[in-house]
This record gives sequence, C-alpha cells and structure tokens, in this order.
Amino acid sequence: MDSYISKADPSVLLYLGVTAAFGIIAFYKAKKNQVERKCKFARGLLQLLLLEILCFAMLKSYVGLILFSMACVISYIYLPVQTMLPVDNKAVLITGSDSGIGHALAKHLDNLGFAVFAGVLNKKGPGAEELKRSCSQRLCVLQLDITSSAQIKDAYLKISEMVPNTGLWGVVNNAGILGFPADGELLPMSVYKQCMDVNFFGSVEVTKTFLPLLRKSKGRLINTSSMAGGIPMPKLAAYGASKAALSMFSGVMRQELSKWEIKVAAVHPAGFRTCIQGTSELWNKQEKHLLENLTPDVKKDYGEDYIEALKTFLLHMPGHCEADLSPVLDDILHALLAKRPHGLYTPGKNAYLALCIFCYFPLWIYDGFIGKMQISKSVPSALRTPEAKSKNM
Repeated sequence: MDSYISKADPSVLLYLGVTAAFGIIAFYKAKKNQVERKCKFARGLLQLLLLEILCFAMLKSYVGLILFSMACVISYIYLPVQTMLPVDNKAVLITGSDSGIGHALAKHLDNLGFAVFAGVLNKKGPGAEELKRSCSQRLCVLQLDITSSAQIKDAYLKISEMVPNTGLWGVVNNAGILGFPADGELLPMSVYKQCMDVNFFGSVEVTKTFLPLLRKSKGRLINTSSMAGGIPMPKLAAYGASKAALSMFSGVMRQELSKWEIKVAAVHPAGFRTCIQGTSELWNKQEKHLLENLTPDVKKDYGEDYIEALKTFLLHMPGHCEADLSPVLDDILHALLAKRPHGLYTPGKNAYLALCIFCYFPLWIYDGFIGKMQISKSVPSALRTPEAKSKNM
C-alpha cells in the first residue's frame, strides 16, 4: 500500500487533500450553524464531486486542481447553512391567500410571529374566513384583486398606516391562475391575456406600488413563479409564458434593487396539490369557451374527442402533485429570513433536475424527458389516419 501511494501522481494526492480540507471545513460550518435545506446541501457536495472527477479526467493536472479549488472556495461562501434573521414581528404581504400556497404560507408565517397581511380575492369567502378564525390577531385580511389598480392602491394605504415607521419587510407575489391546459394553438387569446393579467401584470403592479415600503425596511421581494416558468412544458403555453415573464422580471429586479439593499427571489415550485386547477364547473365553462373560439379547420384537425380528453389532464393532475407544501413554505421562509437568500428556489420533485436538463443538455434529451412526464398521451384526430401514420413512420 505504501509503495502504491509513493508511485501515485502527486496531483492525485493534492486533489484528495483539497477534498478532505473542504469536507472538514464544510462539516464544521454546518455543525456550527443551524443546518437548513439539507437536501440542497448534499446536492451541492455531489456537484462538487462530479466537478472534481471532470477536472481530473479532462484538464491538465494543475489547471484542473486550481479550478476545483476555486469551486470549493465559492461553494464554501455560499453553503446553504446561513444564520437566519429573527422574526421580530416583521410585516409581510402575501397575495392570493384564499387557498393553496398563499393560504398555507399566511398561516405558517402567522404561527412563527410575523405580522401577516393576507391579500384575498374574496374577503367574505371561505379561505378568508378560515384565516380570521384560525390565526392570531396580528394577521390582517385585505381585499386584494391584483388585477384591480384601485384595490392595490387601497391595500397600500391601509398597510402604510399600520407600518409607518418600520415599512414592509416582505412582499410575496403568490396570486396566480392556471387557465385551461391545452395545446397553444387551441387556447383563445383571452386565456393568454388573462394569464398575463394575473400572473405577470398584477404582480408587477403590486411590486411597483409597495416598493417604497420595502425600501424603508431594506426587505424582501419574493415572486412565486412555477416550474413551467423556467422550462417549456406542453399544454401550458399561456400559463408558462406568463410565469416566465414573472421570472425574468424577478431577475431584473434582483439586479436593480440590490443598490437599495432589497433582496429579490423567484420560487419555481414543481407540482404541488393546490386549488389552482379549478373546479369541474370551471373546466366545462372554459372548454365551451375554447370550442366556441376554434376555427372549423382547427376543430376538425384536433377533433372534439381530443379536446374532451384535455379534461382528463386536469382530473389526473392532483394525483401527480405533492400534497405536502412544506418544501415551498420552507424555501419562502428562507428567502424572507436568510442573511444571503438565493435568487432562485426550486422546491419539489424534479424541479431542479428538469431545469438542469433543459439548460445543460441537448434539447432532444430534454424533450424526451418531458415527454415521459406527460399525463395525457392522446393524439389529434388528423394524426390518427392511416396516411398520417405512414408519414410519421
């Protein structure tokens, strides 16, 4: 064994030395601080290990060693084991608190001691009543349709009166709609416009209105985008495009607001079980609207049975989504309280993996990966004919 080590390439020993040194330092840092987001901590170490193998195999010994050492230093600086700021009754506005992530987040932050302003679409609805009944007196329910400039301004005036000295620590733009999932060609322009109005323009207007209060506190702006806002996903052209716009807006605001010491984060959750897909009554209404706006040629090529099958996509969505919202809530909490929050969070199964495949692999690999994840495998009517099948073969 001793003779083998003595004959080994000195760079091998140097690689092992750097790896051991980084591992020990990282371990003590993690032990000293409260460890948050353990899976991302482990994922970061795995990525470094893969980089080490690539550096050693493909680059000249010492060039690769220098690159790997620099990666270790950068990883150490940004290890996700940061000390969290105290809650100290910090005030946070959450839009879309009637149900789903916004509703759960309002309860979670209230339980932790935040002063929560829960914006709801219907102040007399069951979601709003549940928040009033189950949360502390700190939580304030506000009527806030984010497509209404008047309601946004009214909410701003009410919150300004309640936090005149401290300002608002956080704004969580969570309100959003899915629309009717269908091929982009089938969707009426009204669906595209509605998704943009709610998922993008509404969040932009809320952000612009409340930024003076965030500047006062040097607080946090958090935009809840979607996995579909970072990667293209079939049946989600309108929804995905609006969320992609929100993600780009977040990136630009992160750069521009840094001079004001305001931190900005985008959250790209994977599939979680919320009420965003709507009800069967809403699906029937949306399907009718879709059919009424199709030209005869398009309706013939796709077939009404294909369009009818789109509702199957909606019916099976909850079964492919996670019921536990805690990964999303934990990431938003980290974005609110970490001294150095991340610019992007990807909670949920396959969210980070899909983003990596889309960014770093050939598109045909990504398309195949997404194809296997699809719920519905139905085929348009015009592609089921013998002639169409023979052309595809």
